[in-house]
Amino acid sequence: MLNQFLRLFIRRGRLTITYADGSRYSFGEAAADTPDVAVRLTNSSLPLKLAIWPSFYLGEAYMQGQLAFDQGSLSDFLDLCGHNLELRLQCRRGIWFRIATATLRRLQQHNTAAIARTNAAHHYDLSLELYRSFLDSDLQYSCAYFSRPSLSLEQAQHKKKRHIIAKLLLEPGQRVLDIGCGWGGLAIEIARTEKVNVLGVTLSIEQLRIAQQRAAQAGLADRVSFSLWDYRAVQGQFDRIVSVGMFEHVGAPQYRTFFEKVHDLMTDQGVAVLHSIGRMHGPELTSAWIRKHIFPGGYIPALSEVLPQIERAGLWLTDLEILRLHYAKTLRIWRERFLAHAIQLNSTYDLHFRRMWEFYLAASEMRFRYAGLMVFQAQLARKVDTIPPSRNYMFEAETAGGLIAAG
Repeated sequence: MLNQFLRLFIRRGRLTITYADGSRYSFGEAAADTPDVAVRLTNSSLPLKLAIWPSFYLGEAYMQGQLAFDQGSLSDFLDLCGHNLELRLQCRRGIWFRIATATLRRLQQHNTAAIARTNAAHHYDLSLELYRSFLDSDLQYSCAYFSRPSLSLEQAQHKKKRHIIAKLLLEPGQRVLDIGCGWGGLAIEIARTEKVNVLGVTLSIEQLRIAQQRAAQAGLADRVSFSLWDYRAVQGQFDRIVSVGMFEHVGAPQYRTFFEKVHDLMTDQGVAVLHSIGRMHGPELTSAWIRKHIFPGGYIPALSEVLPQIERAGLWLTDLEILRLHYAKTLRIWRERFLAHAIQLNSTYDLHFRRMWEFYLAASEMRFRYAGLMVFQAQLARKVDTIPPSRNYMFEAETAGGLIAAG
């Protein structure tokens, strides 16, 4: 059954499989521009599982050591899969498939405040040692901005922050809300940029602790504060709102609530910037493997799901930018750094976990290269005249912020 699937699936590159009984089969043909990978399946029940549900059992098999490589690596294998998945994604899906997946999406994305807190803890309350093993020194856990291919990860993450800050049009004395503030790096950078007051909210106890420490160490605790709040619980008025890498945890049934909350929290001349992963192929289900092991409750939206809710909330979409391969490069660097430090994590995280994390990073990179994922930055306002009529202000602000020299 698996052989039949692979004969249809592998059209670019070559995959050779050795089964647990010693039998060996090859699919596709080797070519200079596509991977040539040889794998061993060490469990006799694995071929049937992979044939029935490859998107789930592939990750399970690698975590459990049941998928090994005689030629190539995990990233080579996923690159081979990506080349061939790209061909399949070009096919249109039928109406009944779309109806079924839409129903399942609604069921998977029930997201009360209590569920959101639990989901955040599952991923973000892991040790700081883990995240320091692969992130940049500022702990930016979102897509970097490689304005030039030669940039280091640190430079590209700095440019990402400055790019977003330029879109916020900061002015002295403003109140700024950072929804999903992570370990506080962006909030602190905003306060360094302009004399504003920043409130960062997170659902992770570990992120809150580190963010508060970092604000104090930076001498900015009087202007940057952090709280353990769900965005739905925030009250008050803010001149600027920013959210980076948090929207993927909201879920489509809550999009209207999210944008209405943003609208209500903004002053009349307010500006918001939303940075999120998105899909180009339309709404889809979240991978079951990702939901189980990495991001329970996570969902990557299509713009067709987001833009109508922005309209319904009465917000102007004043700028929309699509970052295409920036996250693929970010993830590749993260994976390389993680593998370089994996042995140092041995006392805290066992091989099963380290394989899980490697698969997560490698599979995510493949999806940005071949499976239609991208990042969008949406700038929002209440009023039509809040934002200057051209984008020159953005480039001027980035240059003034030292970005040219930093590159």
